[in-house]
Amino acid sequence: MGAGTGWSATAKPASQLQKATFAGGCFWCMEHPFDELPGVVSVTSGYTGGETKNPTYEEVSAGGTGHAESVEVLYDPSKISYQQLLTRYWHNIDPTTKDAEFCDHGHQYRSAIFFHNEEQHRLAVKSKQDLEKSRPFKGAIVTEIVPAGPFYPAEEYHQHYYKKNPIRYHYYRFACGRDQRLKDLWGDLAGK
Repeated sequence: MGAGTGWSATAKPASQLQKATFAGGCFWCMEHPFDELPGVVSVTSGYTGGETKNPTYEEVSAGGTGHAESVEVLYDPSKISYQQLLTRYWHNIDPTTKDAEFCDHGHQYRSAIFFHNEEQHRLAVKSKQDLEKSRPFKGAIVTEIVPAGPFYPAEEYHQHYYKKNPIRYHYYRFACGRDQRLKDLWGDLAGK
């Protein structure tokens, strides 16, 4: 039984689960870091932060809809905290580039935290301020922190692309320079 369908022997009712929404460039590369965390129930690739209703991948990737490629994380707050999700998020993006992540450029590839409530807003702002104080890298942090709006799941072939097409996925990460840049920024914390 999937999340949101009620009770099962191991699942919590959907009302006890929470959502977190993050944009960090290509959504293919943002699913896996959250998927592997205990307490995360599901990760869905999609589009948010724009004006167009039910946008397609072609529309979003061409720019102009205002959406960002994003992931919506459904999680059990009794097993993982929003703060832990924020930490995982930061260590999987380059927060120093505006309207780009790695080899993907355009407003649709911006980094952003889309908060769902005031507690998430407070924690997101604090996590950004903490990074600005600790200065683990030279560049200014340009990641947006904005209210969550409608989230539109991406087409099925994008969901869990890293599992469906592992060779192409790993080639994309390598060719895009994502892993090397994360290591340059975060050192041993990259991806964690």
